Amino acid sequence: MELVWLEDFAALAEHKSFVRAAEARHITQPAFSRRIRALEQWMGVGLFVRTPQGTTLTEAGKHIQAGAVEAIGQLYRLRREAQEIEGKADRTLQFAATHSLSFTFFPRWIRTLEQGAPMEALRLHSDTMAACEQLLLHGDCQFLLSHRHAAVPTRLPADQFESLKIGEDTLMPLIGRELSTQGTREAIPYLAYTQASGLGRVVSHWLAENSQALPQASYFESHQAAVLMSMALENKGLAWIPKSLAEQEIAEGKLVRGREPAWDIPLEIHLTRHRGAVGGFPDMFWKRLAKG
Repeated sequence: MELVWLEDFAALAEHKSFVRAAEARHITQPAFSRRIRALEQWMGVGLFVRTPQGTTLTEAGKHIQAGAVEAIGQLYRLRREAQEIEGKADRTLQFAATHSLSFTFFPRWIRTLEQGAPMEALRLHSDTMAACEQLLLHGDCQFLLSHRHAAVPTRLPADQFESLKIGEDTLMPLIGRELSTQGTREAIPYLAYTQASGLGRVVSHWLAENSQALPQASYFESHQAAVLMSMALENKGLAWIPKSLAEQEIAEGKLVRGREPAWDIPLEIHLTRHRGAVGGFPDMFWKRLAKG
């Protein structure tokens, strides 16, 4: 039995596709399929029903799903706690942050927090929202820094995780300056986020709730806001970009509104941690934030 088999099981249960799950796990599909088969052989039962449309859990798979996710998180937390007891990580604050917040918000936020009280050591892992959620679930980081929208539920169970609002942001529909002078804006190509992106979840929800605002089929997709912003700067289409990321380009007139302010999407910036993570330096840091 290998821990990665349980992680693969959780990924396939979530994505319901060998292709998407293998991409999320950053391995080839044949290797991913072999590991799922190895887990099923070890369990002695089939865990997934395979169809051309995707996969679904068998009754046995449904039975072990919650326990498997809990076991993964517990094993990673035990490893981290053992390292902290040994003194290898007890003074290091470990963050996972989505790409856009890693570039802009995180450095400014840490600089503000350090005024008068420098931190000894920081570690930042920058990735997609989906990957950052997995890092927090597995105990590979202590905190998750991410954008949130009030109407879009988090994939982290509320009974296991808690969060603090530490800032605000706005998703703005932006286009390049040259594109703003060419024809009707309704015909401008759409630059979209993938569903691995937390911002992609927010934009998809907002567009679904505001059907009259639905753009044409996406011309280009990426999980990184910075990549979409680069495409917008090249006048390739319209993208919803965090204001915190595009402030300079907006101020310089390189990016302009592709839609009216009514199309802006308000965001909150949250820091999330596991509810069971008490004691030690990370807990002191959390309590300091909670006090404002």
